[in-house]
Amino acid sequence: MDARKLAEEILKLVGTSSNVSHLEHCSTRLRFNLKDDSKADIDKLKKIPGVLGAVQNVQTQIIIGNSVVEVYNEINKLLAGNLSGETEGPKKSIKLSARILDFIVSIFQPLIPAIAGGGILKSFLMLFALIGLLDKTTQTYQILFFIGDAPLRFLPLLVAITTANKLKVNQLVALSAVAALLTPDLSVMLTKGAHLFGLTLINVNYSYQVFPAILCVLFYSQLEKFFTKIVPKVVRTFFVPMFSLIVVVPLTLFILGPLGFIFGQGFASVIMFMFAKFGWIAVAVLAAFLPFMVVTGMHKAMIPYVITSLGQTGKEIIYNAASLAHNISEAGANFAVSLRTKDKNLRSTAISAGISSLFGITEPALYGVTILHKRVLYGVMIGSFIGGASLGLMAVEAYVAVGPGLATLSMFISEKLPNNLLHAVIGLLISFIASFIATFLLWKEPALEDTDKNDSDKTVFSAPAEGKVIALENVNDEVFSAKLLGDGVAIFPSIGEIYAPFDSTVKMVYKTKHAIGLETDSGQEILIHIGIDTVNLNGKYFNVHVNEGDKVLKGDLLVTFDIEKIKGEGFDPTVIFVITNPNPSKITVKDKDNIKKMDNLLTIA
Repeated sequence: MDARKLAEEILKLVGTSSNVSHLEHCSTRLRFNLKDDSKADIDKLKKIPGVLGAVQNVQTQIIIGNSVVEVYNEINKLLAGNLSGETEGPKKSIKLSARILDFIVSIFQPLIPAIAGGGILKSFLMLFALIGLLDKTTQTYQILFFIGDAPLRFLPLLVAITTANKLKVNQLVALSAVAALLTPDLSVMLTKGAHLFGLTLINVNYSYQVFPAILCVLFYSQLEKFFTKIVPKVVRTFFVPMFSLIVVVPLTLFILGPLGFIFGQGFASVIMFMFAKFGWIAVAVLAAFLPFMVVTGMHKAMIPYVITSLGQTGKEIIYNAASLAHNISEAGANFAVSLRTKDKNLRSTAISAGISSLFGITEPALYGVTILHKRVLYGVMIGSFIGGASLGLMAVEAYVAVGPGLATLSMFISEKLPNNLLHAVIGLLISFIASFIATFLLWKEPALEDTDKNDSDKTVFSAPAEGKVIALENVNDEVFSAKLLGDGVAIFPSIGEIYAPFDSTVKMVYKTKHAIGLETDSGQEILIHIGIDTVNLNGKYFNVHVNEGDKVLKGDLLVTFDIEKIKGEGFDPTVIFVITNPNPSKITVKDKDNIKKMDNLLTIA
């Protein structure tokens, strides 16, 4: 995959760099805050090779998969720091609940790598201690444990940075305000009974806490704006931070800190109460609905609970167990599909996605297989429910905030519960087997499931050009030859004319005129791409005779182009004809070496 090229395509379709106010990423998704959401073309984004899917709610989310970091880095280079954070265009009508969710996710999502890295280190240390490779009493063990524990111990500092980044205030001043709460001398003073301005301070241990830091930075953001307005510019650089710190730190010690601490304790207690009340049912139901939550991005709403629970109690008992059941069920279902399907492309996708799911990354499976085939979705839900129920009944606890999978099973290692890891493995096996069996029994090939077995359900497309027929896999372009955009055929043209292969609607005409998208009345989507890399000609030697939205009849002239001049510029003029609908039914190409316009070219059964 060419990360640079993919980044350029994505940036163009979200409205170019001028439309981006904020960009972040999670383990599989790019998350854009756009100045004008209407400028993003979600339909075209979904069709880019390398993009697994795209959704738009509070943010514009583009699912990339395992290569998300590389694409994110390339987009950042293209943006080159030109993120203003300003909005323009139509005002977004967003519910208050959606805004709150966006605020919370923006704060907690960036914390995951640091917390996960430290947590996995601690879990491996416990494993080494259990099997006798490392003595817990040694300073080596203790220092390594301090390293692993640091992200959670100093969680308030990390939260200060992400909150300040979201609120677009001075990060270092916000960090300093929260750091004051963690000063070792102040912590000792609070335990002995501290007084400020003659008033007693409540003894709160701010290590491992989240909400006191959020409240502190929220209030600081308002102070910064207020003092910036009233302080003269000549002394603003140092007086605004000074006045803000003088006000916000004492207020946090007196009111905001204790309030945040009490809220955090109550938040974790509510979850623990739900588990005590509903037990394994809560885990099973959550696991069964995770496919829908992950597709819509709503699973991110669970992150604050997971991080708070780990900070408050050192463990988490619902979400990670449900996530393990779902991740492994995706793997089981995809491997079942790979054995049952006769579609080579689907088999390849299912195997790759199944392996990815085993290691905790489910988006390739969800977008590539599960949500495209309802029977697979049912199999995943069945496996997730059964696996989640087993993990809930065994009360499996997680100790790290990371996507559960084979590589991260150490997240379930416990010194107090020696069988916790074993129970997690048992739940993993149950999830895989249940999902595999359910999907294996439910599966039917799409052509058999959705169409009658007779010729009346066949769609015949005529040749859009005259020339020599070439198998798509022999085209000198990796994207088309690998059938990443869909199945079809190619023609090396003898005449520079493109005709409508079927009665259809023009859905898309590329600005560079080298490609055109059509859609039949039955919903079949067609891409006719003229030449290899001819996008670089910027429309030169092409003439398009239709506009987007036009209704065209079979045989209507769509595009004319100059074959010799295109070849003279060093480009291959091969015409590529693909059906871009995901996983179409069987495609049969006429067995001809040469073809004339309007000859039958391919059939979709």
